Formats: sequence, structure tokens, C-alpha cells
Amino acid sequence: MRRIPEPQQTTQGPRFEGRLLDHSREEVVDQGAPFDIRTLISRRGVLSLVGVGMGAAALAACAPSATGTTSTPTSTSSPTDTPTESSAPGSTAVPAREIPDETAGPYPGDGSNGPDILEQSGIVRSDIRSSLDGGATAEGVPMTLNLTILDAAHGDVPFQNVAVYAWHCDAQGGYSMYSEGVEDQTYLRGVQVAGPDGLVSFTSIFPACYAGRWPHIHFEVYPTLDAITDSANVIATSQVALPKGVSDTVYALSEYNGSSANMSQVSLAGDNVFGDDAGALQLATVTGDTTAGFTVALTVRVDTATVPAAGSAPGGGGPGGGRP
Repeated sequence: MRRIPEPQQTTQGPRFEGRLLDHSREEVVDQGAPFDIRTLISRRGVLSLVGVGMGAAALAACAPSATGTTSTPTSTSSPTDTPTESSAPGSTAVPAREIPDETAGPYPGDGSNGPDILEQSGIVRSDIRSSLDGGATAEGVPMTLNLTILDAAHGDVPFQNVAVYAWHCDAQGGYSMYSEGVEDQTYLRGVQVAGPDGLVSFTSIFPACYAGRWPHIHFEVYPTLDAITDSANVIATSQVALPKGVSDTVYALSEYNGSSANMSQVSLAGDNVFGDDAGALQLATVTGDTTAGFTVALTVRVDTATVPAAGSAPGGGGPGGGRP
């Protein structure tokens, strides 16, 4: 009798060998080639899965090569995605190109424009909803942010041990450490270190949509945790775009007052950050609902062979991260 591998049930969804399943309702053996390839790379045990047999050679042929050849993205997200239309969280299909360099905006909190939270004790944390000093806690629809970092310079393998700093606005569109009324708060900012699968995960709230910008999340990638004390060490700076359907659902709630009106006046194609390609490599896949919360997932391909071309935009570029 064949043994069907059993995934581990977690709050973020079913996992097998530490990785979220690409298709949460299917068996481990029915996740498709991209998932099997990642299993092969990380555990050399993919041959133990049911039904691999002669298909192992085909999987090896599809694996990323040392020259950085990548497969076509499989994400089905679009600017009009709804919660039921989005792909499963944690999908690590290799994007076609390196994540675009974007401005960190005028509110980075990394020391490049005023305050520096990256030198404060406690900044390495997965739950970023509260301030570091026990101050205010940001209220809003629960959100888990999963970023899978890939090392493009070494064949798109998981970029283990890089440190990822993520930050975004609250449900009213304010940025802690900068915006009026929350200058003394440090919520919705935190650092995580990528594990063997390249994954970093943050527990947060869904950000608002403020005037002039498509809803988004900022992040910076540092080569090591020790490197975060100097923003000049950043190897990638970019932003995550949130799908329209999910955002419209969240912004219908009273705690996000004003976001719906702001959302109606912007578009991905017209955004001053995502407008170059309508967020093709930055549009996240999202699952969940407003009660249990949403899981936002994006695969981030970082190429250390290229020179970072982004950074903070002190005093300009529009609110919260328009291009300078």
C-alpha cells in the first residue's frame, strides 16, 4: 500500500518539510513540479514521494540551472483579484526577473532619513503590530506577510540568512515614527532572518490606502542580520503591491475610513512606483477573509550581481514612497 505524505497543519496553512503547500486543498504529491523541485533542492528526498518514479528525471530537467535560468511565473493574481481568486499563500514560483528596485520612501525608519529603528533592541521580531517599548498596538484586519527570498546570483536557490526589514502604514494611513500623532510609536516595523527555505514571515495588519498611492508594503533586504545597522548595506529595496479585490473588501470596513475613496482614485498602472509594469513582479497573492485575516505572499528574486539603485526619498516623492 502506498504511503501518502501528511502535511503539518499550521495557522498559515498546511506545510510539508517546512514549506507551505502551493495548493492547500491537494495532497502533498499533487502540488506540481515547482513544489517538488524545491523539495528536491532542499531535501534530496523527493524520490520518496508517491508516483515520482521516472518523473524524477523530468523534475531535474526543470530545476533552475547554475546560470540563473528561471521558469515562467505561475501567479494568477491581477489588479482585480478577489480573495477567492488569488493563488495559495507561500507559492515560490520563480519570477521572471529580479525584484524591481524601488524607493524606501520618506518614512523608512532605517536611519537614512531621520530616526533609526534598526538599532533598537527588539527589532528582530515576527509580530510587528505593537510598538517596541510597549506603547500602542496598531488595530486593523489581521495580515500575515510571507516573503520568499531567492538568490538569483546562485541559481535562484533560497537566500538563507539574509535579513529582511518590513514596514508599512497603519489603518489610518500613518507611519509610526513620522506621521502626526504616532511619532513616538514604532509599530508595523520589524526584521526577520530567512531560514533554509528563504522564507520570512511577519504578523501584522492590512495597511490602508492613502491619497496618491496604491496600497503597498515596503521592505529592504540585508546580506546578514549584523548589516542592518547601516542602510548603505542594503542589497535590495522594493515594495509589495496588494490586489484590488482584497483591498476593496478590507476598505469597506469602518476602521479603514477614507481608504475606499483613496483607492477609487488610483490604479496599479498609474501608480508612481508600480506603474512601470503594473506591479508584474510585485503583486502579491492573497488568501483569507476579514474575520480570520489574510495571508499575503510574494516571491522576491534578489540579484547581488547588480548594484542596488534605490533608497530613501527624504522630503519628497509623494506620501509614503513615491519615486523621487
